[in-house]
Amino acid sequence: MDKVYLDNSATTKVDERVLEAMLPYFTEGYGNASSLHSFGREASKAMEASRSKVAELINANADEMIFTAGGTESDNIAIRGVAAALKEKGNHIITTSIEHPAVLDTCEYLEGMGYDVTYLPVDDKGMISLKDLEAAISERTILITVMHANNEIGTVQPIREIGRIAHENGVIFHTDAVQTIGKLHVDVDKDNIDLLSISGHKLHGPKGIGALYIRKGTPIVPIIYGGGHEKGLRSSTENIPGIVGLGKACELAIDEMESDIPYISGLRDTLIKGVFERVSKVRLNGHPDIRLCNNVNMSFEAVEGEALVLALDRAGIAASTGSACSSKKSKASHVLLSIGLTEVTAYGSLRLSLSKMNTMEEIEYVLDSVEGIVKRLRDMSPLWTEE
Repeated sequence: MDKVYLDNSATTKVDERVLEAMLPYFTEGYGNASSLHSFGREASKAMEASRSKVAELINANADEMIFTAGGTESDNIAIRGVAAALKEKGNHIITTSIEHPAVLDTCEYLEGMGYDVTYLPVDDKGMISLKDLEAAISERTILITVMHANNEIGTVQPIREIGRIAHENGVIFHTDAVQTIGKLHVDVDKDNIDLLSISGHKLHGPKGIGALYIRKGTPIVPIIYGGGHEKGLRSSTENIPGIVGLGKACELAIDEMESDIPYISGLRDTLIKGVFERVSKVRLNGHPDIRLCNNVNMSFEAVEGEALVLALDRAGIAASTGSACSSKKSKASHVLLSIGLTEVTAYGSLRLSLSKMNTMEEIEYVLDSVEGIVKRLRDMSPLWTEE
């Protein structure tokens, strides 16, 4: 087998149908959507059609969506935009200890600006406590930001209940749904969501494009200034090919999620079961049941994660030790430490993330490879004992 790509939480392959939809907007339909002539009108029409598709996927109204450069920018606009808009009301923000750096670093920045941030702990499966959340809310709380599902361990948070608690206390609720769009059904009304971040390249769309859902009436101000694009909240000439690609990816998700989710879940379950049958002293990180359909994160005793990833790469298998945003750093994952793993165990983690494009044949090849590679690495490790 040539190559097996199991790093879909980092990025996904662009669906050929998405690429096909995008191509005309690099060549014929290349107008600026703000221009009044026919080229501009054509670009604007394509943009608004895509906006409707993105909104449809999460049961939002099209005029509640703005396009961004990706999930990180969407998180920044949501958190910093609300914090600035409500600074006279309060300065307290609640998040979790396992958020993506796009959220954690933004909150850290706001702490330097005088805001107070509560970082909720998680249990050994990566789940927050709703009681802890309720206890953390004060009259100064203006925003709760909790990711829908974790990018490293795949645990899915109870966002509907989190949103309900937020609204009962008059607090805005934002969720980073970068990992869940296209893999879980999201309804911004039923799930009590005020702001939601999306990234195109996580659901077989292109890189460099994202979206932010903003419930009508949510207090928010821009953090980027310029020509006033996207209702003044994201000034910059719109990336029409990327927007068209995101819209097409969302359209495909709407049409195909019902079949894609059980298919990917089946691959995931076969992979988890197979590793446990073939390899001893393995830990599954994250919730065993309430997890993303495409996420497998495991720690192998006496095996260094980076060595495992490099050995798998030599076998033609693309995997990760955790988040692609931090996997090149030498420190242990903050997510794995937050769920109680020691640094040694955290360093031995492997993330395998699947997509609709993977096959059962690939899973069998990965299982054979993991079994042999772990054995070789353990044979060389002074830490390994079979007892």
